[in-house]
Amino acid sequence: MQILVTGSAGFIGFHLARRLLQEGHAVTGVDSFVPYYDLRLKEARHALLDAEPGYRGHRADLADPAVVERILAEAQPEVVVHLAAQAGVRYALEHPDSYIASNIQATFNILDGLKRRPAKHLLIASTSSAYGANETMPFREQDPAVTPLNIYSASKLATEHMAHAYAHLWKQPITAFRFFTVYGPWGRPDMAFFKFTRAILQGEPIDVYNHGQMERDFTYIDDIVEAIRRLIATVPVPGSPACASDSLSPVAPYRLVNIGNGQPVQLLDFIAAIERAAGRAAIRNLMPMQPGDVTRTWADTTLLQALTGFAPATTVEEGIAAFVAWYRDFYPA
Repeated sequence: MQILVTGSAGFIGFHLARRLLQEGHAVTGVDSFVPYYDLRLKEARHALLDAEPGYRGHRADLADPAVVERILAEAQPEVVVHLAAQAGVRYALEHPDSYIASNIQATFNILDGLKRRPAKHLLIASTSSAYGANETMPFREQDPAVTPLNIYSASKLATEHMAHAYAHLWKQPITAFRFFTVYGPWGRPDMAFFKFTRAILQGEPIDVYNHGQMERDFTYIDDIVEAIRRLIATVPVPGSPACASDSLSPVAPYRLVNIGNGQPVQLLDFIAAIERAAGRAAIRNLMPMQPGDVTRTWADTTLLQALTGFAPATTVEEGIAAFVAWYRDFYPA
C-alpha cells in the first residue's frame, strides 16, 4: 500500500514507519522537526528510515494547508496515519499556544485535504489524557470525556470531534485511538521513563510527583505498533459493530479505540524496574502533584481485542530492560 505517516521522525511514527517498510509498503513520512526535544534523536530516526528504498521523507509543517495539499497530491496515500502532534502535559502549562497549531490546525488540514483526495482509511492518534477527570476505571471508549485537565488533552478531544464531523459529512472512514503512556527504545526524552533512566545512570535525583502515589497503564512501543498495524485493515463501517461495547458511530464511519496494556502499574514499581535494569538505585526527590496531571490511567482493551484479536501484553520488566539496553547503546557512558 501507499501509506502516509505524519510525525515520522517522532517516537511512535518512526517505529510504525519502519514496521510498514519492513512489510514492503511504500511509506511517505512527514515531520516538522520542531526542537521540542534533542533533534539529534529525531535526525537519527529519520536517517534510518531514509536509508530504506520504499521511504520518502518530507520536512514540513502540517499547520500550513498548502503543504498538506502538496504532500497528499504527491503521495496519493491509500492510508493516512496521523501521529504528528505537540505532545506533553507539562509543556502545555507553559506553551499552550503551540497545541493549537500543531494539533488542531494540522489535523484540520489533514481532514480537509482528504475531503478532496479521500483515503481508504484515516487513523488519528489521540491520548488517554482525553478521559480527563473521569474516575470510573478502566476507561472505556463509550465513557463521556468532557473534563479535560490541560490544553493538550483539550486539543486532542477537539481533533476527535473534528474527525467525527468530517467522517459524517464526507464519509471518510476514520479510526481515532487513545494511547496509554507509551514507552520503549527510541522514546521521547521528555517522558518520565527516559528522564528516570538518564538520571539513575548518572547518579542524579529524579522528581517523583504525588510522592509516587500514581498509576499508569504503561504500554510498550511494539504493542502500540502492532495494534495500529492491525487497525489499518479494520475500516469502520456504520451498522457493523464488532462487539456490544463498540464505539462505532451511528451516523459516520468513525470509531474510537483504546490502545493500552490493560493493566495499571504503580509508578514506584515502574521506577524499581528501571533500577533493576540499570543496576543502580534511584535518588528520589518526592514532589507534590503537578497541575493538569491525573493520578491513574487504565485502559479497557475489549474493543481492540474484538477488532484485531490482539491485546498488548509486554510486561514492564521486559519493556524497561529493552529500553535501558537501547539507551546505553545510543548514549554510551
